[in-house]
Order: sequence, then structure tokens, then C-alpha cells
Amino acid sequence: MQTRIEVGILGATGMVGQHFIKFLQGNPWFDLKWLGASDRSAGKKYKDAMTWHLAGGTPDSVAGLTVDECKPGNAPRLVFSAMDAGVATEIERAFAQAGHVVVSNSRNHRMEQDVPLLVPEINPDHLKLVPGQQRARGWKGQIVTNPNCSTIGLVMALGPLKQFGITKVIVTTMQAISGAGYPGVPSMDIMGNVIPFIGGEEEKMEMETQKILGDFAGDRIAPLAAKVSAHCNRVAVVDGHTETVSVEFSSKPSEPDLRQALESFRGLPQERNLPSAPPRPVIYMDAANRPQPRKDAERERGMAAFVGRLRVCHALDYKFVVLSHNTIRGAAGAAVLNAELMHSEGMLDS
Repeated sequence: MQTRIEVGILGATGMVGQHFIKFLQGNPWFDLKWLGASDRSAGKKYKDAMTWHLAGGTPDSVAGLTVDECKPGNAPRLVFSAMDAGVATEIERAFAQAGHVVVSNSRNHRMEQDVPLLVPEINPDHLKLVPGQQRARGWKGQIVTNPNCSTIGLVMALGPLKQFGITKVIVTTMQAISGAGYPGVPSMDIMGNVIPFIGGEEEKMEMETQKILGDFAGDRIAPLAAKVSAHCNRVAVVDGHTETVSVEFSSKPSEPDLRQALESFRGLPQERNLPSAPPRPVIYMDAANRPQPRKDAERERGMAAFVGRLRVCHALDYKFVVLSHNTIRGAAGAAVLNAELMHSEGMLDS
């Protein structure tokens, strides 16, 4: 691209907003020019409106930007949403109504029938929902979402295996504390401990997985006809969600079949060489004790899923471990890659 597309961030002062800012630094397609936040922050310089919680300090490119209210008007056409779920619904809809392309990390619209829940390597055809969304709602713009941070690692591992007929999935998560935002889980609750409950997380994993792995059916997505059961736990890890997965298949593939499918998997982002796409979206690791969050989560800029320990499961068919970076591939990086795919499809053209 010779001309970069100006973009903005809704909810720029929060943790996910900061991850968006950090991930967008140096992006060859997108130029971050606008930051939106609550009326408490509006009118302030970004450096004065928030406390930077990520490594490296506030980037100079945004430190001096004046924060605007999260209202349509001055924002660029393309905005990334890091809004809190408590306020995201009406704000995102107002921007879409006004003609903005909203690429959202918020959960609010994910399960709506006409809104794509997108993982570019897995279900790019779900973008076909957008014209119907615009017609039905009378929007000049659109909303496209990315999945929950725990869902994305699971579907990136299952996507290459869908060809074998997935019928049952049991997944247990060990989720990093960064997934709880800032200040997150109190230290006295999480240190030396496992918290076996994350509100709403299990339901999101189960429903989102069925939608993402479902098939485009004209004006809707026909969900994957598989039973998905999730157990979600918070553990004392900073970044990187680890998941143990057992799967049953209708076609009863061999272990080498599954291994080949995982290792050879590529999607449209790789074919089109999108800037944020990892060369290999799923990386299989041979070592018996991998993947591990501390050693593997930040590899490939945090944009790949790492799979290991593929073996026979005596309850279902096969089981394995998958790791993904929850605040990058599970949040900001996922949304940026979604927007890159949309641009490659011509969906960001004026």
C-alpha cells in the first residue's frame, strides 16, 4: 500500500486499548490517528488521560494526541473497539449507523445472527453476512467481531481438523491473569492458587466455537453440529491461555492424519501475506513438555497458536494441548488481522 488508512480506537485508555496501540505501531496498512474514551478523558492529551500498563512506555506517536469522546463525527471511518461490555452496544451501533466500520473486540455483538464472528484463517466466508447486516439494520457502516480470548486458541486448533467431522469437544482452560484486565484478580486470590470459575467464559467458549466453525447459510451461520463442553480456570500466569482439549471425530482419522492437517494448515491471511498474519497460524511442537506460556506465547508476535501432545484419548478419540496469547491473538491482534482481511476483500474502500 502506498497510502495508509487512518484508524481510531474506541476505549483507548483501557488495557485492551493499550494493546491495540502497541500492536498497531509500525503497521504498514493502518495509521493510528484518533483515540476515543469516556467523557472523563475527553479533551486531555493521551499521556495525561491514562496510566500506561504495558512494557516500553507510551508510544510517542500517540502520547500527544488529544482524546475525543466516543461519538461519531471526528473519528476515521475504520475504528477498532476496545470498549467495556457495559457500554459497547450502543456506542458501536451508533458508529456503524453513522457509516463507520467497527472492528470490535467487545463481546456484545458476537452472537448476533448477522454479525461475523471472525477468525480469518478459519471462517473468512462469514464476512458474507455484512451486506445483509447493513440492509436489515439500515446501516451505512458495519460491525465485525473477533472471539473471546479463550475461544480463539481452541478454534485455531480445531479449524484444521473440521474436515474429519468434529462431533464432541471437551476443553479445560488455564487462563492467564491478563485476561481479567487491570487491576484484574487480587494477588491474594491468585498467587499459589487456581480459581475454577470465570463468569460467562464457559458459555462463550461453547457458543462461539459452534458459530465460528459453522457454515455460511445465506443470511445466517448454521452452527457446527458438535457438542462442546468447556471448563474455565484462572491461573497465576501473566500472558497466554493454555487449553487441554479432547475431540471425537465422525470419520475416525489416524494420528498422522491429524498431525498432517495441523502442520500443513494455512489460510487466506497467509495466502495474501497480510501484515499481521503469522507465516504458520498453527505450529505443532514435538517436545513432550510444550507448549508453555512463558516460552511460547510471545513467539510469532503472539499471533500463532501452538499445539502439542497430540495423542489417543480413551474417552473420545484424540487429545492435545493448545496455547495462544490472550491479549494479542485473543484481542488486539485478532481485530487488526480481521481488518486487514477486510481490506484485502475491498470492504474498507470508501
